[in-house]
Amino acid sequence: MEEGHSLNIEQCKKISATAISSVDSFSQHQIVLSYSGGRIVVAGSGMKIVNFSKTSGSFAATGTITGVKYLAAGGSLKQKLFK
Repeated sequence: MEEGHSLNIEQCKKISATAISSVDSFSQHQIVLSYSGGRIVVAGSGMKIVNFSKTSGSFAATGTITGVKYLAAGGSLKQKLFK
């Protein structure tokens, strides 16, 4: 059973998402999330995770958000070799 996924950015200051399975890495400049379709890379500055629930899949962070990139599941051979 696959859940629906959503991502919302408010005024480049707050990001929230649903159906997130894990937070793979985080710093003040980048947060990497996993969901059923692959990974999401959130770039910015001064970012802080304010909510993450593995059971409900909800995620929220604040800071200055400068970009969001979706990476499909599977990825390239280079990505698989150098995790």
